[in-house]
Amino acid sequence: MALNLIMLGPPGAGKGTQAERFAKLRGIPKISTGDMLRDAVKAGTEIGLRAKAIMERGELVSDEVMVKIVQERLNRDDARSGFILDGFPRTVAQAKALDHVMAGRAPLIVIDIVVPEDILVQRLATRRICGVCGANATVDSRQTCLKCGGALVTRTGSSTTGM
Repeated sequence: MALNLIMLGPPGAGKGTQAERFAKLRGIPKISTGDMLRDAVKAGTEIGLRAKAIMERGELVSDEVMVKIVQERLNRDDARSGFILDGFPRTVAQAKALDHVMAGRAPLIVIDIVVPEDILVQRLATRRICGVCGANATVDSRQTCLKCGGALVTRTGSSTTGM
């Protein structure tokens, strides 16, 4: 039976880190809305081009666009045996749409990560991300990404979806 997880929690809780670890352990894809947006834009898909135009105008990517991007991703072969969603759903409309997308699939398991506020503030103040591949980086003296060698930049508290 497929294992379908959703990681919830505030920015800085470690959703992405824990999702990545669990995905490797179980051999299922970690699906991040930020990663999907970057991939769709890079691939030049119809949805990716729509999202790029929206982001370039400084606007938020709509629930409709995000749902279509997630639906496309969940329909790929590697997600049939399960997946971990990181950063989706973020709104009630997205959650309702996800219910429809999941019709006929194994149920969703929701993991809500709870972290004390003082720890979240500390984590958010020191977050770094690769400016090239988007990989998270721990704060230390290095200035380049271990994954691709790109420059590390300060990461904002929200993703490119603005949600």
